[in-house]
Amino acid sequence: MADNAQFEEHDVQLLAIGGSNPFSQKTFADSLKASHPFLSDYPDLMVIKKYEILQYVGEAKRPMAKGSTFLIDKQGVIRGKWMGQGGAVLPNETILGVAKELQDKS
Repeated sequence: MADNAQFEEHDVQLLAIGGSNPFSQKTFADSLKASHPFLSDYPDLMVIKKYEILQYVGEAKRPMAKGSTFLIDKQGVIRGKWMGQGGAVLPNETILGVAKELQDKS
């Protein structure tokens, strides 16, 4: 689980987004004891489609987001994009390193 305080030190706001309804997102966030917001892109999946991370899973071809991480600056420019492999969690250090480099440049 991401350490929100480490990200805040580099002026990074963590947000999670998923394609399930708000109740499911809250339940999932609570189960992880997440300290950052979990947002719902249900039912239209507009953000998930815009970031091109929509996938269809299982026999029912259920739409859901691919596990991915985006680092977006305050101007809305994507500064980093990482795609998870089979549910793997990206190490915080990778994202924090890029965030620190961006912070040092500004």
